[in-house]
Amino acid sequence: MRYAFFAASLLVLAGCQGQSGGGAGAARDQIRAVGSSTVYPFAQEAVGLFTQANPGMKAPIIESTGTGAGMKLFCAGVGSQHPDIEDASRRMKKSEFDQCVANGVKDIIEVQIGVDGLAFAESIKGPGFKLTPKIVYEALAANPYGKGENKAKTWKDVDASLPATPISVFGPPSTSGTRDSLAELILTKGCETDPAMAALAKSDEAKHKQLCTQIREDGAYVDAGENDNLIVQKLAANPDALGVFGFSYLDGNRDTLKDVSLNGVEASYDTVASGQYPGARPLFIYVKKAHLAAVPGLKAYMETFAKNWNPGGPLTKRGMVASTEEVRKASSDIVANLTVLNGADLK
Repeated sequence: MRYAFFAASLLVLAGCQGQSGGGAGAARDQIRAVGSSTVYPFAQEAVGLFTQANPGMKAPIIESTGTGAGMKLFCAGVGSQHPDIEDASRRMKKSEFDQCVANGVKDIIEVQIGVDGLAFAESIKGPGFKLTPKIVYEALAANPYGKGENKAKTWKDVDASLPATPISVFGPPSTSGTRDSLAELILTKGCETDPAMAALAKSDEAKHKQLCTQIREDGAYVDAGENDNLIVQKLAANPDALGVFGFSYLDGNRDTLKDVSLNGVEASYDTVASGQYPGARPLFIYVKKAHLAAVPGLKAYMETFAKNWNPGGPLTKRGMVASTEEVRKASSDIVANLTVLNGADLK
């Protein structure tokens, strides 16, 4: 009953906006997605497949806003002025789920569409870095281990095995899911090599998060925005710099970039798919169930992902890493049954 009310309300709202000539109303005969720059190329690939299979339907609109900014837009409400889909390079946070619910977005479908790697790369003319989460943390943390402001200027200051080149890392902004993955998968693990920091996670979670994930702001880390291609370009112009972005951007630019290994493991399709690579992370789409009856083609667009995410399929040829068979089966069932997320296990 609640779903029928939401769907009916959405149709009425879309009709009213269409009659008034507003842009939001005009867009509601098209799917609208926001979110991750990492998921963006795969979502666009799905757009092409969707339009081929559904002649006459308008192509979905995909906006690369970053995961965090996209979540705010997605969770702002139900209705034609709000996006239908959130593309995410990390899982939805409990705080975001709660915000969605508070704004009436109560039936959310979560689908893991594949896997990606949080890749570290350098120019093919670079010095050949070999890093660990500990080294990355000590180079980029604002206050490493809570022992004072980060004074390291060169990589050699951090680890004697590294070259005496200035620490210069181009990476994602705070609104990006890739930045969240950097914090969770790399910085926090590097921070917790110190037993005191590992213990702090239990005694003072807020302080632990601050010390383990806050990045220095003295120019060593450069916020390069949501455009991962821009980081690729910057590395070509700065052979001593490092870049942090999704694995697909590294894999698609191996003529100008080379991988920087983490814990001795290089980012490859196989190491990311198996989880052996330390930066492996799942990719998601989130869909408002209340919009399915009102937005033409929304379920078919979801099904487009499920039909094309197998190994060797169009999405993996575009650079996405396929999830395990078990995860693909579970995700396909969610798409088929429109199973909603209950949020109980979100963090």
